[in-house]
Amino acid sequence: MSVIVRLPTPLRPMAGGKDEVFIDGATVRDVIEKLDAAHAGLGARILDDGGELRRFVNLYLNEEDVRGLDGLETAVKTGDVLSVIPAIAGGR
Repeated sequence: MSVIVRLPTPLRPMAGGKDEVFIDGATVRDVIEKLDAAHAGLGARILDDGGELRRFVNLYLNEEDVRGLDGLETAVKTGDVLSVIPAIAGGR
């Protein structure tokens, strides 16, 4: 099942400058692991050492935050879009 993974600007150099890549997988975790296998180092920017989603990274499957679904175990299907969105600090 090929999923479109959209990457933010800071991560694009690790994927050869691409803003999106196509990765096969059955779950969000599977897609992230295969993303890391295809583009070394990307997984470590998204998942912490315990294999959980980093606090400062948001993942959206289509229009929904995966934290509100089944987290990294959320099932994906062909044509889904997984967007990696870094949290941005704001304020004064």
